[in-house]
Amino acid sequence: MESRKLGFEESLEKDVVLTNRCVGCATCVVVCPLKCLEYHHGQPKLVKECTSCGICPKVCPKYDWSWPHVEEFVFGRAQKADEDFGIHKRLLLAQATDGKILSRSQDGGFVTALLSYALQKGVIEGAAISGIAEDKPFYPVPKLATTPEAILEGAGTRYCYSPNLLALREGVKEDKKSLAFVGTPCQIQAIRKIEMFPLKKFTSPLRFTIGLMCTESFTYDGFFVEHLKGKLGLSLNEIEKMNIKGKIIISLKSGEATSVPLSETKQYVRDSCHLCSDFSAELADISAGGLGLNGWTFVILRTEKGESIFNQALEDGALKVRGVNEEPFARSLLTKLSKKKRKNSPRN
Repeated sequence: MESRKLGFEESLEKDVVLTNRCVGCATCVVVCPLKCLEYHHGQPKLVKECTSCGICPKVCPKYDWSWPHVEEFVFGRAQKADEDFGIHKRLLLAQATDGKILSRSQDGGFVTALLSYALQKGVIEGAAISGIAEDKPFYPVPKLATTPEAILEGAGTRYCYSPNLLALREGVKEDKKSLAFVGTPCQIQAIRKIEMFPLKKFTSPLRFTIGLMCTESFTYDGFFVEHLKGKLGLSLNEIEKMNIKGKIIISLKSGEATSVPLSETKQYVRDSCHLCSDFSAELADISAGGLGLNGWTFVILRTEKGESIFNQALEDGALKVRGVNEEPFARSLLTKLSKKKRKNSPRN
């Protein structure tokens, strides 16, 4: 006998939203078949009667989550005790070979280069990424990028949350047959739960996922408006780029730069980030992050799909690589940050 299906109010609203565990990924909003939910101020909001179809609690990364169960689905086995940053095939350092990409990129331009390559080769028709809002300086918004120019515009990190699953929904609405998805660890977790359900409408077009290493993200009103604009007197329109290298480095369009100690940013961290145990996007096909590197991206190839598209891009000259042993500090930092994050929440 099938168990009773739970509606939004008795599942996600009660156990996730009202307990401040909601990450704001918008997965429940995306998959709701009757559009009972809308994305409002970073969280799902019930806008009409829920029919209790039972779908949203099945795909939420913060409801009824089991690491071994999901790992078994993605990799065919659970993680071993000594795999400090998740199951993987290869570790390496990568850099875009296109100078235009490098000049706009966060570190080595790997993610931008790989997406552009996949788009130009017809592997994908678009990518769900984050872009910048037209009416809010440096404010991240979900974006479906379907041209190399659009992918390049989305290069860089904003350090505030962008619900990129909304961009995936846009790609599905536009009937794209092949898509890439780029997102934070919690968003990759949501993608895997959608696949496990399965909701093929959303997962059939997915060719590969790229997970972005993430310690935490900040509230825009807190970090950008209150701190950078209010306390430091910075014009948000003048921010060209931001990066974290032991501190937050802010590059301005004027060519000048300033920095903010990480200790001053902790008060602006989103509540749900304190509960996250995944630094390196352990369930992605490919994970990528800066890890203190200059001009290079630390890359973790985790699945055959991820390794395949990476190898294609490398063979065709879109990327160049170095061994991780050349940068032992980055490897050490990966392990350190992964272990630190795992203390936030039990692995079950």
